[in-house]
Amino acid sequence: MGASKFLSPAQQQQVVAAIVEAERCTSGEIRVHIESRCSGDPVERAIYLFDHLKMNETAQRNGVLIYVAYQSHKLAILGDQGINEVVPADFWNAIKDGLLAHFAKGSYAEGLVEAILAAGQQLKAYFPYQEDDINEQSDEISFGD
Repeated sequence: MGASKFLSPAQQQQVVAAIVEAERCTSGEIRVHIESRCSGDPVERAIYLFDHLKMNETAQRNGVLIYVAYQSHKLAILGDQGINEVVPADFWNAIKDGLLAHFAKGSYAEGLVEAILAAGQQLKAYFPYQEDDINEQSDEISFGD
């Protein structure tokens, strides 16, 4: 099964809608990348993808990548430099734990939606939505092989 088939089209739309909703609370930019396998460290893979997707090019350096390698049962949540400079070290732990709990039950779309909305709410305190906010990153899910 290819990565783009991991979620049904309706589930993909739910995830994209959650990104749009979460970004109404924050100037942060949230992206989801899904691929089937990750042979190494998921954080290192997320760092590579973060740069490859040009997520480090936001004005406030406040991009967030939720990375999922579903067949390898790996995931990572990665925030850009602007976020990491102002949030506590364990900032993503509760969101990651919630995502893992949903994944353990096979509730993939629900877990992603909840994680995205939680990220938006958490980022709101540090990067509130601005009236002149520009959507600097695609809201669509990106897929690997």
